[in-house]
Amino acid sequence: MADLVVIPVYNEAPSVERVLGEVRAAAPRADILVIDDGSTDGSSEILRRIPGIRVIRHRENLGYGAALLDGFAFAQENGYARVVTMDCDEQHEPRLIPEFLEHAREWDVVSGSRYLDPSVPKRGNAPEDRRRINALITERINQLTGYRLTDAFCGFKAYRVPALKRLELSERGYAFPLQFWIQAARAGLTVVERPVPLIYVPNFERRFGGDLDDADRRLKYYLEVIEKEVAKCSTS
Repeated sequence: MADLVVIPVYNEAPSVERVLGEVRAAAPRADILVIDDGSTDGSSEILRRIPGIRVIRHRENLGYGAALLDGFAFAQENGYARVVTMDCDEQHEPRLIPEFLEHAREWDVVSGSRYLDPSVPKRGNAPEDRRRINALITERINQLTGYRLTDAFCGFKAYRVPALKRLELSERGYAFPLQFWIQAARAGLTVVERPVPLIYVPNFERRFGGDLDDADRRLKYYLEVIEKEVAKCSTS
């Protein structure tokens, strides 16, 4: 069975063509699915010019989680064995895709971590509020799941598609990974982290949008999603 690389895109015209070219070079046998989440900056036009990729386009911006949900559904409906997710803003190294796919033969979830191995070279530094919130949320997820994660938010992952079928994911926003971890632990999914470089280069502005650009409100949102998922699990 084939492998699939799922890449959410929202207003990433400066990097989309280059990232997709590197993905194709790194994983020539994998299919590529781009979820264009309502881009308005020319990304959609660029995607139309790139041959050999599949594109699902949202008429409006539905959220990071909504894009991944579409990618997972596509993978399940089309019989893929493994699926890789990665961002399109040059924070992830496509050259690592084959390694992640290989580990996904053994593990249900292969999750990238920017903090697992301090010796891995990095480019730039994540803003302090993002690093602080990541640490707090990762600790909370570990308390609830028994996993020993070092990076709860890294979007570079590989999954065994049959394992995804055991989950009932619904979070459409940036807290999608947190709902995922709680459900994954409940379903008994096996997890391994793999080191990836921390890359934070100023190629273009990165924002969450709306209230989530405020760190305190973002942390509150993450915690609310976690506790809601815990409550749901405890009553089902």
